[in-house]
Amino acid sequence: MEDLLAAVLEFLLECLVEVLIEFAMGLAADVTARAIRRTTLGGRRIGPALSTFLVALAGFIAGFASVWIFPHPFVRPSRFHGVSLIISPLVTGILLALLGQGIRRRGKESVAIESFRYGFVFALAIAIVRFAFASHLPVH
Repeated sequence: MEDLLAAVLEFLLECLVEVLIEFAMGLAADVTARAIRRTTLGGRRIGPALSTFLVALAGFIAGFASVWIFPHPFVRPSRFHGVSLIISPLVTGILLALLGQGIRRRGKESVAIESFRYGFVFALAIAIVRFAFASHLPVH
C-alpha cells in the first residue's frame, strides 16, 4: 500500500512541476505575444493554422530552452511516466484559458495563447521536448 501511495505522490509531484514549468513559460510567451502584437501586427489577425504552428514552434523553442537551463528532471519520474504528456498540458491549457477569461472580463483583448487550444498546444510542445530530452537523465 505504501508503494502505491508513493507512486501516486511521485506522479502528482511530477505533474505539478511540469505544469509550473509550462505555465511559467506560457506567461513569458503571453508577454511576448502582447509585445509583438503592439509593435508589429497592429491588430491584424492571422489564421488558426498559422497560429497553431507558431504557438507549437514557440512551445518547442521554450521546451529546448527549459532543457538547456534545467537539463535534468526535477523529480524522479514516477511509475506512470509519460502520462504527464497529457495531464500537464491539459492543466496548463486550462490555466492559460482562465487567464484569458480574466483578461477579457476586464474588457481587454486576449492573445491566442490565452485560450485552452493554444495553451494546450504550447504546453504539449514543451512536454514533448522535456520528455524526449530530459526525462531519461538522472535526477540531480
